[in-house]
Amino acid sequence: MVEFSLDPKLEKDTYFVANIGLCRLLLMDDSRFPWLILVPQRGGISEVHNLSPLDQTMLTFETVSVSERLKAATGCDKINAAALGNQVPQLHMHVIARFKDDAAWPNPVWGSGEAEPYDQQAAHDFIKNFMADF
Repeated sequence: MVEFSLDPKLEKDTYFVANIGLCRLLLMDDSRFPWLILVPQRGGISEVHNLSPLDQTMLTFETVSVSERLKAATGCDKINAAALGNQVPQLHMHVIARFKDDAAWPNPVWGSGEAEPYDQQAAHDFIKNFMADF
């Protein structure tokens, strides 16, 4: 079995939020979008079908839980959830709060302008507020 380690690109581009069970929860360092990433803490996994059936169920449960909490915390118009892995092969699930007036609406966030990194205090405040009732 391969030991879990976080892909270096995810490590560089995110803030740690919490370990929530199966997944490590991260905040994407782009303040234009409330954008969380769930990474199953299993080594050598690149696709959902590589997970055991139990882990597949846990990933779905945790994605739904994070999605519900993000919608409640932000009051967004829509939640986008996706596992792409074209730039980072390690399996990870994006959960993004979208607003009709955000920088990319109605298009995907990928490739939409330059990321605007969080001020470190703003990132920590977002994480604290998000996790308050989680």
